[in-house]
Amino acid sequence: MLGYRFSKYIPPPDNEKSDFDRLLKIFMQLVLITSGNVSEALQWLTEVDRQYKLTNDQYGMGDFIEDLKKNGIISEEGPKGEFKLKAKGEQDLRKSALEEIFGKLKKSKGGEHKTHHSGQGEEATTDRREYEFGDTLEQISVTDSLKNAQINHGLDNFQMTENDLEVMESEFKTQTSTVLMIDISHSMILYGEDRITPAKKVAMALAELITKKYPKDTLDILVFGNDAWRIEIKDLPYLKVGPYHTNTVAGLELAMDILRRRKNSNKQIFMITDGKPTCIKQGIKYYKNSFGLDPKILKQTLNLAGQLRKIKIPVTTFMIATDPYLKAFVREFTKANNGNAYYSNLQGLGNLVFEDFKKNRRKNL
Repeated sequence: MLGYRFSKYIPPPDNEKSDFDRLLKIFMQLVLITSGNVSEALQWLTEVDRQYKLTNDQYGMGDFIEDLKKNGIISEEGPKGEFKLKAKGEQDLRKSALEEIFGKLKKSKGGEHKTHHSGQGEEATTDRREYEFGDTLEQISVTDSLKNAQINHGLDNFQMTENDLEVMESEFKTQTSTVLMIDISHSMILYGEDRITPAKKVAMALAELITKKYPKDTLDILVFGNDAWRIEIKDLPYLKVGPYHTNTVAGLELAMDILRRRKNSNKQIFMITDGKPTCIKQGIKYYKNSFGLDPKILKQTLNLAGQLRKIKIPVTTFMIATDPYLKAFVREFTKANNGNAYYSNLQGLGNLVFEDFKKNRRKNL
Protein backbone atom coordinates (compact mmCIF):
# COMPACT_ATOMS: atom_id res chain seq x y z
CA MET A 1 0.00 0.00 0.00
CA LEU A 2 1.46 3.34 -1.09
CA GLY A 3 -0.53 5.44 1.36
CA TYR A 4 -1.13 9.16 0.87
CA ARG A 5 1.07 11.71 -0.80
CA PHE A 6 0.85 15.30 0.39
CA SER A 7 1.85 18.41 -1.51
CA LYS A 8 1.83 22.11 -0.75
CA TYR A 9 -1.65 23.63 -0.76
CA ILE A 10 -2.06 26.41 -3.29
CA PRO A 11 -5.25 28.39 -2.74
CA PRO A 12 -7.38 29.17 -5.78
CA PRO A 13 -6.80 32.58 -7.34
CA ASP A 14 -9.06 35.37 -6.12
CA ASN A 15 -10.01 36.17 -9.69
CA GLU A 16 -12.52 33.30 -9.54
CA LYS A 17 -14.80 35.83 -7.84
CA SER A 18 -16.75 38.15 -10.07
CA ASP A 19 -15.83 41.83 -10.32
CA PHE A 20 -19.06 42.64 -8.48
CA ASP A 21 -18.29 40.28 -5.57
CA ARG A 22 -14.78 41.67 -5.11
CA LEU A 23 -16.02 45.26 -5.01
CA LEU A 24 -18.99 44.34 -2.83
CA LYS A 25 -16.72 43.02 -0.08
CA ILE A 26 -14.86 46.34 0.11
CA PHE A 27 -18.06 48.34 -0.21
CA MET A 28 -19.63 46.55 2.77
CA GLN A 29 -16.65 47.44 4.95
CA LEU A 30 -16.83 51.08 3.90
CA VAL A 31 -20.58 51.29 4.52
CA LEU A 32 -20.04 50.11 8.07
CA ILE A 33 -17.20 52.56 8.69
CA THR A 34 -19.32 55.45 7.35
CA SER A 35 -22.26 54.43 9.58
CA GLY A 36 -24.49 53.46 6.67
CA ASN A 37 -23.76 56.51 4.48
CA VAL A 38 -23.88 54.87 1.04
CA SER A 39 -22.83 57.97 -0.90
CA GLU A 40 -19.77 58.51 1.29
CA ALA A 41 -18.87 54.82 1.02
CA LEU A 42 -19.08 55.01 -2.79
CA GLN A 43 -16.87 58.11 -2.78
CA TRP A 44 -14.26 56.27 -0.72
CA LEU A 45 -14.53 53.22 -2.98
CA THR A 46 -14.01 55.44 -6.03
CA GLU A 47 -10.88 56.87 -4.44
CA VAL A 48 -9.58 53.39 -3.61
CA ASP A 49 -10.32 52.34 -7.18
CA ARG A 50 -8.36 55.32 -8.49
CA GLN A 51 -5.32 54.38 -6.43
CA TYR A 52 -5.39 50.60 -6.74
CA LYS A 53 -7.16 49.99 -10.08
CA LEU A 54 -9.96 47.80 -8.77
CA THR A 55 -12.05 48.17 -11.92
CA ASN A 56 -11.23 47.81 -15.61
CA ASP A 57 -12.54 48.75 -19.04
CA GLN A 58 -15.04 45.89 -18.96
CA TYR A 59 -16.46 46.64 -15.51
CA GLY A 60 -16.41 50.12 -14.00
CA MET A 61 -17.81 51.84 -10.93
CA GLY A 62 -20.95 52.79 -12.83
CA ASP A 63 -21.60 49.11 -13.56
CA PHE A 64 -21.06 48.27 -9.90
CA ILE A 65 -23.57 50.91 -8.74
CA GLU A 66 -26.16 49.61 -11.21
CA ASP A 67 -25.60 46.06 -9.97
CA LEU A 68 -26.05 47.23 -6.37
CA LYS A 69 -29.45 48.56 -7.39
CA LYS A 70 -30.39 45.45 -9.39
CA ASN A 71 -29.48 43.19 -6.47
CA GLY A 72 -31.69 45.19 -4.11
CA ILE A 73 -28.78 46.34 -1.92
CA ILE A 74 -29.18 50.10 -2.40
CA SER A 75 -31.77 52.46 -3.82
CA GLU A 76 -32.12 56.16 -4.62
CA GLU A 77 -35.17 56.56 -2.40
CA GLY A 78 -33.61 58.83 0.20
CA PRO A 79 -35.41 62.07 1.21
CA LYS A 80 -33.26 64.06 -1.21
CA GLY A 81 -32.89 61.34 -3.83
CA GLU A 82 -29.62 60.12 -2.32
CA PHE A 83 -28.53 56.51 -2.11
CA LYS A 84 -29.62 54.49 0.90
CA LEU A 85 -29.31 50.89 2.04
CA LYS A 86 -32.30 48.65 1.50
CA ALA A 87 -33.37 45.90 3.91
CA LYS A 88 -31.45 43.33 1.85
CA GLY A 89 -28.33 45.49 2.08
CA GLU A 90 -28.65 45.62 5.87
CA GLN A 91 -29.04 41.83 6.02
CA ASP A 92 -26.04 41.36 3.71
CA LEU A 93 -24.00 43.48 6.12
CA ARG A 94 -24.92 41.17 8.98
CA LYS A 95 -24.11 38.09 6.89
CA SER A 96 -20.78 39.62 5.91
CA ALA A 97 -19.94 40.31 9.55
CA LEU A 98 -20.95 36.79 10.54
CA GLU A 99 -18.74 35.26 7.85
CA GLU A 100 -15.80 37.51 8.70
CA ILE A 101 -15.89 36.96 12.46
CA PHE A 102 -17.34 33.47 12.90
CA GLY A 103 -16.82 32.02 9.44
CA LYS A 104 -13.86 29.82 10.35
CA LEU A 105 -15.62 28.19 13.28
CA LYS A 106 -17.11 24.72 12.89
CA LYS A 107 -20.81 24.46 12.33
CA SER A 108 -22.73 22.50 14.95
CA LYS A 109 -25.79 20.39 14.39
CA GLY A 110 -29.25 21.27 15.59
CA GLY A 111 -29.15 25.04 15.96
CA GLU A 112 -29.89 25.14 19.66
CA HIS A 113 -27.73 25.50 22.74
CA LYS A 114 -26.66 22.51 24.80
CA THR A 115 -26.07 22.22 28.52
CA HIS A 116 -23.99 19.80 30.52
CA HIS A 117 -27.20 18.43 32.07
CA SER A 118 -28.52 15.10 30.76
CA GLY A 119 -32.21 14.33 30.42
CA GLN A 120 -34.99 14.08 27.88
CA GLY A 121 -33.66 16.31 25.18
CA GLU A 122 -33.71 16.25 21.40
CA GLU A 123 -30.15 15.22 20.54
CA ALA A 124 -28.51 11.96 21.58
CA THR A 125 -25.04 11.82 23.10
CA THR A 126 -22.45 9.01 23.08
CA ASP A 127 -23.24 8.23 26.74
CA ARG A 128 -25.27 5.13 27.65
CA ARG A 129 -27.08 4.10 30.85
CA GLU A 130 -29.44 1.42 32.10
CA TYR A 131 -33.13 1.66 31.29
CA GLU A 132 -35.26 3.51 33.84
CA PHE A 133 -39.02 3.72 34.15
CA GLY A 134 -40.28 6.59 32.03
CA ASP A 135 -37.68 6.32 29.28
CA THR A 136 -39.21 6.38 25.79
CA LEU A 137 -38.74 3.79 23.03
CA GLU A 138 -36.87 6.37 20.95
CA GLN A 139 -34.17 6.57 23.63
CA ILE A 140 -33.40 2.84 23.61
CA SER A 141 -30.17 1.90 21.84
CA VAL A 142 -31.25 -1.17 19.87
CA THR A 143 -27.73 -2.28 18.93
CA ASP A 144 -26.37 -2.07 22.47
CA SER A 145 -29.46 -3.74 23.93
CA LEU A 146 -29.25 -6.67 21.50
CA LYS A 147 -25.58 -7.06 22.30
CA ASN A 148 -26.34 -7.20 26.03
CA ALA A 149 -29.10 -9.77 25.49
CA GLN A 150 -26.74 -12.00 23.51
CA ILE A 151 -24.04 -11.79 26.19
CA ASN A 152 -26.45 -12.33 29.07
CA HIS A 153 -28.63 -15.12 27.62
CA GLY A 154 -26.73 -16.62 24.70
CA LEU A 155 -28.01 -17.37 21.19
CA ASP A 156 -29.60 -20.76 21.98
CA ASN A 157 -32.02 -19.28 24.49
CA PHE A 158 -32.17 -15.75 23.11
CA GLN A 159 -34.38 -13.36 25.01
CA MET A 160 -34.37 -9.71 26.00
CA THR A 161 -35.30 -8.44 29.42
CA GLU A 162 -35.51 -5.03 31.00
CA ASN A 163 -32.04 -5.51 32.45
CA ASP A 164 -30.57 -5.82 28.93
CA LEU A 165 -31.85 -2.48 27.75
CA GLU A 166 -29.50 0.46 27.33
CA VAL A 167 -30.65 4.01 26.84
CA MET A 168 -28.95 6.79 24.91
CA GLU A 169 -28.49 9.89 27.00
CA SER A 170 -29.83 13.09 25.53
CA GLU A 171 -29.04 16.70 26.27
CA PHE A 172 -31.36 19.38 27.49
CA LYS A 173 -31.64 22.31 25.09
CA THR A 174 -31.61 25.76 26.62
CA GLN A 175 -33.13 29.03 25.59
CA THR A 176 -31.09 32.08 26.44
CA SER A 177 -31.87 35.77 26.64
CA THR A 178 -28.92 38.01 25.93
CA VAL A 179 -28.60 41.78 26.18
CA LEU A 180 -25.67 43.29 24.30
CA MET A 181 -24.54 46.70 25.59
CA ILE A 182 -22.41 48.88 23.30
CA ASP A 183 -20.53 51.90 24.60
CA ILE A 184 -21.00 54.91 22.28
CA SER A 185 -19.16 57.45 24.41
CA HIS A 186 -16.69 59.78 22.69
CA SER A 187 -13.69 57.72 23.77
CA MET A 188 -14.70 55.00 21.29
CA ILE A 189 -13.13 57.11 18.53
CA LEU A 190 -10.45 58.96 20.47
CA TYR A 191 -6.71 58.83 19.80
CA GLY A 192 -7.17 57.99 16.13
CA GLU A 193 -8.52 54.50 16.84
CA ASP A 194 -11.90 53.45 15.53
CA ARG A 195 -13.33 51.16 18.20
CA ILE A 196 -17.00 51.51 17.34
CA THR A 197 -16.79 49.79 13.94
CA PRO A 198 -15.43 46.48 15.35
CA ALA A 199 -18.07 46.67 18.09
CA LYS A 200 -20.79 47.07 15.45
CA LYS A 201 -19.38 44.15 13.46
CA VAL A 202 -19.44 41.90 16.49
CA ALA A 203 -23.01 42.97 17.31
CA MET A 204 -24.17 42.27 13.75
CA ALA A 205 -22.43 38.90 13.65
CA LEU A 206 -23.94 37.90 17.00
CA ALA A 207 -27.38 39.09 15.88
CA GLU A 208 -27.19 37.09 12.66
CA LEU A 209 -25.90 34.01 14.49
CA ILE A 210 -28.70 34.04 17.07
CA THR A 211 -31.41 34.88 14.53
CA LYS A 212 -30.45 32.08 12.16
CA LYS A 213 -29.04 29.37 14.42
CA TYR A 214 -30.82 29.91 17.74
CA PRO A 215 -34.24 31.30 16.76
CA LYS A 216 -35.74 30.47 20.18
CA ASP A 217 -33.25 32.77 21.89
CA THR A 218 -33.72 36.49 22.35
CA LEU A 219 -31.15 39.19 21.69
CA ASP A 220 -31.72 42.79 22.75
CA ILE A 221 -29.20 45.49 21.89
CA LEU A 222 -28.78 48.77 23.72
CA VAL A 223 -26.29 51.61 23.55
CA PHE A 224 -25.13 53.77 26.41
CA GLY A 225 -23.53 57.20 26.64
CA ASN A 226 -24.95 59.86 28.98
CA ASP A 227 -28.16 57.78 28.89
CA ALA A 228 -29.05 54.33 27.57
CA TRP A 229 -31.61 53.31 24.99
CA ARG A 230 -32.54 50.26 22.94
CA ILE A 231 -31.85 49.95 19.25
CA GLU A 232 -33.09 47.47 16.67
CA ILE A 233 -30.80 45.05 14.87
CA LYS A 234 -31.47 46.90 11.62
CA ASP A 235 -30.13 50.11 13.20
CA LEU A 236 -26.63 48.69 13.83
CA PRO A 237 -24.96 49.82 10.56
CA TYR A 238 -25.99 53.42 11.26
CA LEU A 239 -24.71 53.54 14.83
CA LYS A 240 -22.46 56.53 15.62
CA VAL A 241 -20.41 57.66 18.58
CA GLY A 242 -21.69 60.82 20.26
CA PRO A 243 -20.22 63.54 22.49
CA TYR A 244 -21.14 61.45 25.49
CA HIS A 245 -19.71 60.39 28.83
CA THR A 246 -20.05 56.76 29.97
CA ASN A 247 -23.16 56.09 32.06
CA THR A 248 -22.64 52.39 32.72
CA VAL A 249 -25.32 52.44 35.43
CA ALA A 250 -27.98 53.57 32.95
CA GLY A 251 -27.00 50.77 30.56
CA LEU A 252 -27.10 48.09 33.25
CA GLU A 253 -30.42 49.33 34.64
CA LEU A 254 -32.01 49.18 31.19
CA ALA A 255 -30.52 45.72 30.55
CA MET A 256 -31.88 44.49 33.90
CA ASP A 257 -35.32 45.86 33.09
CA ILE A 258 -35.33 44.10 29.70
CA LEU A 259 -34.25 40.76 31.15
CA ARG A 260 -36.80 40.89 33.97
CA ARG A 261 -39.48 40.62 31.29
CA ARG A 262 -37.91 37.60 29.60
CA LYS A 263 -39.31 34.22 30.65
CA ASN A 264 -36.11 32.23 29.99
CA SER A 265 -34.22 31.01 33.04
CA ASN A 266 -30.86 31.66 31.33
CA LYS A 267 -30.09 35.36 31.11
CA GLN A 268 -26.87 37.27 30.54
CA ILE A 269 -25.42 40.65 29.64
CA PHE A 270 -22.51 41.31 27.29
CA MET A 271 -20.94 44.74 27.66
CA ILE A 272 -18.48 46.11 25.08
CA THR A 273 -16.70 49.21 26.36
CA ASP A 274 -13.34 50.92 26.33
CA GLY A 275 -13.45 52.93 29.53
CA LYS A 276 -14.56 53.50 33.06
CA PRO A 277 -17.97 54.83 34.12
CA THR A 278 -17.84 58.62 34.16
CA CYS A 279 -21.48 59.64 34.50
CA ILE A 280 -24.65 58.94 36.50
CA LYS A 281 -28.02 60.63 36.45
CA GLN A 282 -29.42 62.23 39.58
CA GLY A 283 -33.01 63.30 39.00
CA ILE A 284 -32.93 65.41 35.85
CA LYS A 285 -29.25 66.34 36.20
CA TYR A 286 -26.09 64.48 35.27
CA TYR A 287 -23.17 64.00 37.60
CA LYS A 288 -19.99 63.72 35.49
CA ASN A 289 -16.32 63.22 36.22
CA SER A 290 -13.89 61.99 33.56
CA PHE A 291 -10.80 62.20 35.80
CA GLY A 292 -10.03 58.87 37.40
CA LEU A 293 -12.55 56.63 39.12
CA ASP A 294 -15.03 58.83 40.95
CA PRO A 295 -16.11 57.09 44.21
CA LYS A 296 -19.68 58.31 43.85
CA ILE A 297 -20.05 56.84 40.33
CA LEU A 298 -18.09 53.71 41.20
CA LYS A 299 -20.30 52.93 44.21
CA GLN A 300 -23.52 52.99 42.17
CA THR A 301 -21.93 50.87 39.45
CA LEU A 302 -20.71 48.21 41.88
CA ASN A 303 -24.03 48.20 43.76
CA LEU A 304 -25.79 47.44 40.50
CA ALA A 305 -23.31 44.65 39.73
CA GLY A 306 -24.22 43.11 43.08
CA GLN A 307 -27.95 43.39 42.38
CA LEU A 308 -27.50 41.58 39.08
CA ARG A 309 -25.58 38.84 40.87
CA LYS A 310 -28.46 38.32 43.31
CA ILE A 311 -30.92 37.73 40.47
CA LYS A 312 -28.38 35.48 38.70
CA ILE A 313 -27.66 37.65 35.68
CA PRO A 314 -23.93 37.55 34.91
CA VAL A 315 -22.24 40.40 33.09
CA THR A 316 -19.42 39.60 30.70
CA THR A 317 -17.29 42.69 30.10
CA PHE A 318 -15.23 43.03 26.95
CA MET A 319 -12.78 45.83 27.71
CA ILE A 320 -11.16 47.27 24.58
CA ALA A 321 -8.35 48.86 26.59
CA THR A 322 -5.44 47.74 28.74
CA ASP A 323 -4.83 50.68 31.10
CA PRO A 324 -3.94 49.34 34.59
CA TYR A 325 -6.55 51.43 36.44
CA LEU A 326 -9.25 50.30 33.99
CA LYS A 327 -8.26 46.69 34.62
CA ALA A 328 -8.54 47.32 38.34
CA PHE A 329 -12.08 48.66 37.87
CA VAL A 330 -13.11 45.70 35.72
CA ARG A 331 -11.70 43.24 38.25
CA GLU A 332 -13.69 44.89 41.05
CA PHE A 333 -16.86 45.02 38.95
CA THR A 334 -16.49 41.37 37.88
CA LYS A 335 -15.94 40.25 41.45
CA ALA A 336 -19.06 42.08 42.61
CA ASN A 337 -21.13 40.48 39.85
CA ASN A 338 -19.38 37.08 39.72
CA GLY A 339 -19.27 37.49 35.96
CA ASN A 340 -16.47 37.33 33.41
CA ALA A 341 -14.07 39.85 31.95
CA TYR A 342 -11.84 39.93 28.90
CA TYR A 343 -9.24 42.47 27.83
CA SER A 344 -9.12 42.39 24.07
CA ASN A 345 -7.58 44.16 21.16
CA LEU A 346 -9.98 44.99 18.36
CA GLN A 347 -8.91 42.05 16.21
CA GLY A 348 -9.66 39.43 18.87
CA LEU A 349 -12.99 40.84 20.04
CA GLY A 350 -15.22 38.72 17.78
CA ASN A 351 -13.75 35.38 18.77
CA LEU A 352 -13.90 36.25 22.48
CA VAL A 353 -17.58 37.19 22.27
CA PHE A 354 -18.42 34.02 20.39
CA GLU A 355 -16.46 31.71 22.69
CA ASP A 356 -18.06 33.18 25.81
CA PHE A 357 -21.49 33.08 24.20
CA LYS A 358 -20.95 29.41 23.35
CA LYS A 359 -19.59 28.59 26.81
CA ASN A 360 -22.50 30.22 28.62
CA ARG A 361 -24.96 28.26 26.49
CA ARG A 362 -23.65 25.05 27.99
CA LYS A 363 -24.73 25.81 31.52
CA ASN A 364 -27.73 27.01 33.46
CA LEU A 365 -26.77 30.48 34.63
